[in-house]
Amino acid sequence: MCPTLLSLLSLGFCVSLRNWAAVGEYEKLSLSAWPSPVVPLGQTVTLQCHSHSPLKRFRLFKTDGERRLPELHGHHFNNFTLGPVTGEHAGSYTCSEAYWSAPSDPLQIVVSGVFTKPSISAHPGPLVQQGDNVTLRCHSLVMFDKFILHHENSTGHFQRHGEMLTGGYAPADFSIGPMTLASASTYRCYGSLRRSPYEWSAPSDPVDIMITGLSKKPSLSAQGGPMVRSGENVTLVCSSESAFDQFHLLREGVNLGRHLAGGQSPRRALQAEFPLGPGTPAHSGVYRCYGSFTRSPYSWSNSSDPLFLSVTGEQPLPGPCFVVPVQTLCCPTLCHPEACSTTDSSVLHYLLHMDHSLVVVKGPSYLSEAMSQSCRATQA
Repeated sequence: MCPTLLSLLSLGFCVSLRNWAAVGEYEKLSLSAWPSPVVPLGQTVTLQCHSHSPLKRFRLFKTDGERRLPELHGHHFNNFTLGPVTGEHAGSYTCSEAYWSAPSDPLQIVVSGVFTKPSISAHPGPLVQQGDNVTLRCHSLVMFDKFILHHENSTGHFQRHGEMLTGGYAPADFSIGPMTLASASTYRCYGSLRRSPYEWSAPSDPVDIMITGLSKKPSLSAQGGPMVRSGENVTLVCSSESAFDQFHLLREGVNLGRHLAGGQSPRRALQAEFPLGPGTPAHSGVYRCYGSFTRSPYSWSNSSDPLFLSVTGEQPLPGPCFVVPVQTLCCPTLCHPEACSTTDSSVLHYLLHMDHSLVVVKGPSYLSEAMSQSCRATQA
């Protein structure tokens, strides 16, 4: 073979080697976990090593080198199944091609459920006006060193929102806000210890943070009126002229559930009925309702006006109800003399709002009696 041909072949071989080396030097592998890098104790997780190289041999190993998993084969990516996982599987993993590539960036695999779940609460509450702030508090009887807060993303999976170091039994307060549609979501938290950062507690119960006030308020009423005799069936009706497809009922801040809009009122407003069953004194309280759309479950309307429900052991009295500021029942500055002299001795039915700013009075004659009794109490 002539020297010129040998030189050309040698040059081509060297170029080929440089090209293969370039693949290993510049191609960056990636490692992902399905369905999530946070794996409940006893479940399985699939790690995928992604590459566009024609090389098909991959290795998966912990970055600390304590444990190397068997080498597998595949096309463009490889699946590595771990599990049922234990605390030993928790750690930081990388993958690499057998001969040519640098390792991927590390992927942290967390095993949850190793410790008992913490608690999570929203302050001042889970319903937040647009632009306001809410504080999510994580706490536990276990002396965790760190709390990790997760929120649900648009795909339905949970992702890390933030973390906070704590000491002793101190809680962790995560501030969310100013509230936007992107901030409204389902949140939960985990706890972990410094000595085992990849072993977490079970997740807390979820808390739903809703943004309110982006649409007009619905109306809330009670079938038969808000004064109910004990044992009578109680049904609350939430309605709106907006095209809400679901309504939510709350009593003094506690969510009692949601109902789909299932009919129309005589005024052609969409409505949902909330049957509470036979009335008992435990049903007495302040109720509100909200409207929302299934396509945007974390966005609620403004609150309806409060409905004061009173369940008593006596027959309800006839006549309409009046919601009156307490200030109008005070003597002597705001009380009319003729009202103060009223001697009506009829039984007064009223319900104080929990912040004592409003009074519900049954019937016009009982309004005068309420003012009279308030005046006498003030003067005494």
